[in-house]
Amino acid sequence: MKKLIYIAICALTLSSCNIYRQFERPEVNAADSYRTFDGITACDSTTIADLSWTEVYTDPNLQALINYALENNTDLLVAMEKVNEAQASLKSAKQAFFPSVGLSLPTNMTYSSGNFVVSYDASVSASWEIDLFGKLLNSKRQAQVALLQNQEYQQAVRTQLIATVADYYFNLLSLDKQLEIYNMTEKSWAVSVETIKAMKEGAMATEAAVAQYEAYHASIAAAIPEIKAAILKQENSLSSLLGDYPMAIIRGSLDEQKVDFDIHAGIPVQLLANRPDVKNAEYNLASMYYNTNIARSAFYPSLVIDASLNWINPLTALASLTQPLFYRGTNKAKLEIAKAKEEEARLQFKQALVDASMEVSNALISYDAELQKEVARDKQIRSLYNAVEYTNELLKLGSSTYLEVLEAQQSLLSALISKTEDQLSKLNAVTSLYHALGGGRE
Repeated sequence: MKKLIYIAICALTLSSCNIYRQFERPEVNAADSYRTFDGITACDSTTIADLSWTEVYTDPNLQALINYALENNTDLLVAMEKVNEAQASLKSAKQAFFPSVGLSLPTNMTYSSGNFVVSYDASVSASWEIDLFGKLLNSKRQAQVALLQNQEYQQAVRTQLIATVADYYFNLLSLDKQLEIYNMTEKSWAVSVETIKAMKEGAMATEAAVAQYEAYHASIAAAIPEIKAAILKQENSLSSLLGDYPMAIIRGSLDEQKVDFDIHAGIPVQLLANRPDVKNAEYNLASMYYNTNIARSAFYPSLVIDASLNWINPLTALASLTQPLFYRGTNKAKLEIAKAKEEEARLQFKQALVDASMEVSNALISYDAELQKEVARDKQIRSLYNAVEYTNELLKLGSSTYLEVLEAQQSLLSALISKTEDQLSKLNAVTSLYHALGGGRE
């Protein structure tokens, strides 16, 4: 009989060997290049994601803000607590391999011959589940993966936080630049209004021209409070991101921001190591893999050893081997569910890598486009400055109309604002690329 039980256990062990296998990442078919503005270009193995965030963002004011956010941002602090929870869960899973021990100290009180007599019967009991078919092992591995997954979630929050602080900061600098342009334009146009009034007095301009100049000057002045309000709101948003109440933000200027490093995206396969969301998706797949193994282990018997020791009886031990029989249908359904979840996780992992490659490509396209716009935008602004100067001179000589002057001024203002937006877009593209490549890892 013992021989038959031994053979049965060996057969079950051999049939369940797949349960003990560790998770292996599925093969990934990653291309050797990303899409760029000019099409498909090969990328080398270097990547800006290897740079620390202090090398990417050299503005000391921005560095101070990022450091403050890393210490005080609520979402990041919550993510750190989730890591602590996962560490505690892993400890609990490891403890399942050891026997559970209990101490019992029942008391019995009797009354005899006018006295109370108290007797004790202390006993120690232990129960130990032997992990024959990997249920505890896969539970521990699943807890280990959950810890890694939460660590990557914390990393994802960290990299997103760095990128968002930078974006908010650059947007604030862009608004400052726009306010500066509008203030200069308003002052310049106030002089133009006085000039056109003097020309009217000398019969060199009409009342209609004065009215047009005053209207345009008023429109410029009206835009200034709106920009100031946007600046205050942006400061409030950045303060909230820092985990603080609304406050003034100490900052530099848009023109001081430089990109003093080479832009390299590396190769797509590096996203597997750098992108926390891709790593998170991989660990989620691993967790579902071990969940499937746990579902498989439910088909096999469990061996539990119970032991007890008390003052009256010597040490006794009992081993029980329990084989599931009547709830096989339930176990089969649980296994099918686990397999379906594992396949879902596999597809999500694949899509996470596809989405990551798309984000890198989009950031490269945006950055390349901004580089190509710079020269043309500067040429446009130089020409418009000349146009404004020439039309003003011609107006004084009577060879131009006030409408031509208005049109030149409006075009110049529009071009200056567009250049500011171009500068912001370029900085945002660098941040997007750095974040998309998984930069800012701790």
